[in-house]
Amino acid sequence: MELPIYQVDAFASRLFAGNPAAVCPLEEWLPAPTMQAIAAENNLAETAFYVPSSGEYELRWFTPTTEVSLCGHATLATAFVISGFTEPGRNLMRFHTRSGPLEVTRQSDLFALDLPARPAAPAEGPPDMAAILGAMPVTVLRSAEDYVAVYAGEATVRGLMPDLARVAKLPAQGLIVTAQGREVDFVSRYFAPAAGIAEDPVTGAAHCTLVPYWSQRLGKTNMQARQISARGGELYCRALGNRVMLSGRAVLYLEGRIHI
Repeated sequence: MELPIYQVDAFASRLFAGNPAAVCPLEEWLPAPTMQAIAAENNLAETAFYVPSSGEYELRWFTPTTEVSLCGHATLATAFVISGFTEPGRNLMRFHTRSGPLEVTRQSDLFALDLPARPAAPAEGPPDMAAILGAMPVTVLRSAEDYVAVYAGEATVRGLMPDLARVAKLPAQGLIVTAQGREVDFVSRYFAPAAGIAEDPVTGAAHCTLVPYWSQRLGKTNMQARQISARGGELYCRALGNRVMLSGRAVLYLEGRIHI
C-alpha cells in the first residue's frame, strides 16, 4: 500500500521555523497501531491523519508514542494541505475530532483555527516545581491536561532548563511555562516528555489554556503570542469565551509517499 504524506512547518512564515507536522490523507481509517507506527517512524511532534466525510473531515493526531485529543499545529497543517494540494482553493474546512468539531478558515495565507478553550485554575503544583524547572514560578495553574508555570519575565522563560525526567513523572500531559512578552503580549514554552515530546516547538493546544489566562490578566481579547522554542513560532490569538481563535501561517517542507 502507498499513502501520500506531506510535512508542513506550521505557525511559521518560513521554512525551518514553527512546528513541523506530518499530514496523511486517507480514504478510510487504518488500524490505530499502524497509524501509531507511522507517527513513530516520522518522529515528529504530531502526525495527522484525516478521512473525508460528507464534505467534511474526520481527523486524528498521534505523537511518536500516543494518540492525543487535540493538536492545533497539526490541524493548521492539515487545513494547509487540503486547501493547497488535495482540494486546491478550499477556504473552509470542518473537522470532527476527539475534542469535538473544529473549523479552520483560510484568509489569503493566514489560517484561523476555532478551538475549544482549556482554562486553567490556580493550583499548588508539585512541591519540587522550582527544582524541576530551575526557577520558582510566580504562579502555578492546572488545566485538565497540563500544569502552567507563570514567571515574572520573558528572560526567565527563555533561560529555563527543566529536568525532563522529572517533568515526565508529573501527573499531567505536559508543562507550560509562560510570561508577559517584551515585543508580544505573552511568550511560552511547552514540555511533554511523557508524550514523546521533549520540547514542542509551537503548541496550539497549550494556547487554548494560555489565551484565556492572558486575556483575563491583560484585559484584552486580541493578542499576539510567541512560543520561544529553538525554532520559534508566531500566533495571533483571540479569546472567545469557551472558544479560542488561533491564526498562523504554514510552509510546505516535503511531499512524498509512504510504502506499508
